[in-house]
Amino acid sequence: MEAVLEKIEVLEQEFIVANRLGIHARVAAQIVKVAGQFESEIWIAKGGSKVSGKSILDVMTLVCPLGSKVQISAYGPDASEAVNALAVLFQTKFGEP
Repeated sequence: MEAVLEKIEVLEQEFIVANRLGIHARVAAQIVKVAGQFESEIWIAKGGSKVSGKSILDVMTLVCPLGSKVQISAYGPDASEAVNALAVLFQTKFGEP
């Protein structure tokens, strides 16, 4: 019997919160909605805290005002797609000024 090894990608990318109000409830909901579309584990880190990108409560606990640096990590078969989708949110300032 042959073992099938699944390729697991691990990606990390840093983002700066550029929207004026930072990561508030609506923005956190957008992050969680996008993260939930992927099989990969998604983590968001700021300072010494690291939380699940698939939990709105976890994301809210990071307290990320304008100018905050956050590190997004994705582990799994679709990690690249997950980081790219989250990058779009950060690059478009979550649709806010």
